[in-house]
Amino acid sequence: MVMETPSPEENHVSQKYDKVLQQIVDYVFHYKIDNEKAWKRAKLALLDALGCAVATAASNEDCRKMIGPVVEGTTVPNGARVLGSNFELDPTKAAFDNGLLIRYLDHNDAFIGAEWGHPSDNLGAIISVMDWLSRKGIPQRPRLSDLSSKTGIEPSTTPPYTLRILLTAQIKAYEIQGCFQIRNSFNKVGLDHVILVKLASTAVVSWLMGLDYAQTLAAVSQVWQDGNPLRTYRQAPNTSPRKGWAAGDACMRAVHLALLTRAGQPGAPSVLTAPKWGFYATTFRGSEFSLPQPFGTWVIENVYFKIVAAEAHGITAIYAALQLCRIFADSGINPRKDIARIDIRTHSAAKTIIDKSGPLNNYADRDHCMQYLVAVALLKGSIITPEDYKDDSPWASDTDVSELCSKIVLSEDESFTLEYNDPSKRQMTNGLTVTLKNGKVLDEIVVHHIAGHPLSAETEAEVISKFKRHMSSMFEEFHVRAALEAIEDDDIAVHDLVDLFVMRK
Repeated sequence: MVMETPSPEENHVSQKYDKVLQQIVDYVFHYKIDNEKAWKRAKLALLDALGCAVATAASNEDCRKMIGPVVEGTTVPNGARVLGSNFELDPTKAAFDNGLLIRYLDHNDAFIGAEWGHPSDNLGAIISVMDWLSRKGIPQRPRLSDLSSKTGIEPSTTPPYTLRILLTAQIKAYEIQGCFQIRNSFNKVGLDHVILVKLASTAVVSWLMGLDYAQTLAAVSQVWQDGNPLRTYRQAPNTSPRKGWAAGDACMRAVHLALLTRAGQPGAPSVLTAPKWGFYATTFRGSEFSLPQPFGTWVIENVYFKIVAAEAHGITAIYAALQLCRIFADSGINPRKDIARIDIRTHSAAKTIIDKSGPLNNYADRDHCMQYLVAVALLKGSIITPEDYKDDSPWASDTDVSELCSKIVLSEDESFTLEYNDPSKRQMTNGLTVTLKNGKVLDEIVVHHIAGHPLSAETEAEVISKFKRHMSSMFEEFHVRAALEAIEDDDIAVHDLVDLFVMRK
């Protein structure tokens, strides 16, 4: 992995901008990826996100109502395709729709740190822009190995955009978002993590669209001038479906900012550090961003895949609950009648995000509630699914679920929080202890990590199996095989790849 040297012209321009903006754009323009593990994990993450989008389009009516042209019947010639549909749209609306489809069911990959987020959210912008450019026949960006630092970055005359270029943009978007997440807590100032989706997507789609170094700096500076989203739609008492389309909104805005900059709009060089009016002073309580390490490929190599459609911090609790189900069956314990209390030892992020009490008002409320995840798993006796969060799900109105939820108490275990923040572990551990009405206390069940964790040997096989299940909701088996074969062809044109994930007219 090599960081190539910026040209003198780029150095001159970058010195006018806040240092962290320089670091982002230097990375996007000059970092050469030569890590085979990173390429392999990027393909797995891309498959996972594409499968999530198809499954959402096939199963969720609320989501289907939000995709498509703003003006009904509008079709954009050579426009970007919307995954799992037959829509052809301008790249901004397509970025919203594809970002929405990837994210809506809370089933795409995740990355943890001081901030929590989902790096594959960026694919809504990346896929839409690359599909649009590929269909228009615009030449692709050259690979970094073909670039001369003396002449700077210029579009080449090579064939249309390929999968390899998509993966390059994907790896870099993951890295930008994830490195910011590790030490910078936006939730503590009330902001939602999709601000980082907008940041990473703006940086890479600017590069993809052919903006030069100075223009990309300007575009990235625009991100911080926006009124960025409050986290309130992810937290009680206002948890709402917006958390499912917030990433699509960030993707759409990223594409729009890149287009505005391409049209000549200037940037704000000291947007972060300006006294009184900069982002640090107005929004980040005077603190500055801290990056744990130089940008590379670490995030894509350590991303967490969600095999279960549930808020990531509660998934190990679901698996602990399933172990308890087997104990209940062997011991004749009825979870509807015999449980007095359930104590959950957990980490600080779970306490903050998914510890809830009282009524749960909608799908978004339920899938972000530890008590609901555990109660349904115990009563159902199997893995929770997206259907279990819906308003018309029998679990949503089951009084036994509500009663069991009221008996579940979360407490932070500092050792679990330390494991969560340890870069060598990054575990979302949960431990469940059940107290029965007869006074008996069952042995605690602790689960540190499961398939989907970067340390699990089962992750790749489970992600491929999940992809096949998702694709089968819309496509026949031969089509799924074709998609799996296509992802191994680095030179496939992006629009040909996307065509495997859309409906035929």
